[in-house]
Amino acid sequence: MASANHPESGSISGYDHGSRRILIVTGLSGAGKSSILRVLEDLGHEVVDNPPLNLIQALASRAGQNLAIGIDVRSRGFEASRVLEELERLRLLPDCSVQLLYATAEPEILLRRFTATRRRHPLVTSGTILPGIEQETALLAPLRANADLVIDTSDLPSPELRQLIETRFGSTGGEGLTVALMSFAYPSGLPREADMVFDARFLRNPHYDPALQPMTGLDEAVVQYVKSDPAYPAFFGHIQSLLELVLPRFVAEGKKYATIAIGCSGGRHRSVTIVEELARILPKTVPVGPMMVLHRELARKGLASWRWAVPPQDPSQDTTV
Repeated sequence: MASANHPESGSISGYDHGSRRILIVTGLSGAGKSSILRVLEDLGHEVVDNPPLNLIQALASRAGQNLAIGIDVRSRGFEASRVLEELERLRLLPDCSVQLLYATAEPEILLRRFTATRRRHPLVTSGTILPGIEQETALLAPLRANADLVIDTSDLPSPELRQLIETRFGSTGGEGLTVALMSFAYPSGLPREADMVFDARFLRNPHYDPALQPMTGLDEAVVQYVKSDPAYPAFFGHIQSLLELVLPRFVAEGKKYATIAIGCSGGRHRSVTIVEELARILPKTVPVGPMMVLHRELARKGLASWRWAVPPQDPSQDTTV
């Protein structure tokens, strides 16, 4: 039921020595792509914003350090399909770990931001901005669907956004191990950053109950349905026991980041339920640092985003001497 990630796939943070990180950062205009790139630059990444797509391979091949490339509808020769093709080519480079980040926000939030800054939307030459937002959303939909991380900045203040990027792609400093608990759907592919993967597809599937199908594992009715499976208590208990054994060893080995992924058929019901339960219990039983929750398929559909189960320590509140 569980597996570790392949060595070549790397982890979103805490990369193997000698490997380079290549991040493709994309998303809706006004959703925070430029802010993300600035944080990555502060973390030591070489940053290139909106290069022609035909130069991406050359940039990645010649970069001597971690690289972040901003891509959006303004990029010369932009087509979502071409970006995905370039992404797959990048993943063939030796000693590289490649991730696609997608920044998004609700349309009304984007409208408010464009109004406040009086910036022009790149797809709107005159008139109202909303049609441009809708057109861009459609153009970028394939990238959102294939993103390794979707960041919804609708309710995310700038300091929180910086904290998220620093935690996932920088050093966690003295806070020990940062744990990410992720739900996902197997048909959409294994999370490349996963250190351990658990398969929940053998549990009864709420998808086949007409009343539960439109719900998610964030809804109590689904939670109770999943937990009522006779095999659930033993399965969850084994996951909990294994993590309580392994995570402290990760800490002892100096590992800074670990992603624990739970998968099911749709990434909406069983895996979400288990991730939420782990997020509730593990902070009470495992001495690790920050812990975040990510529901990959829900985020891709705009139904949920990441959140802290245990937030990073605020340095201003550090009382150690």
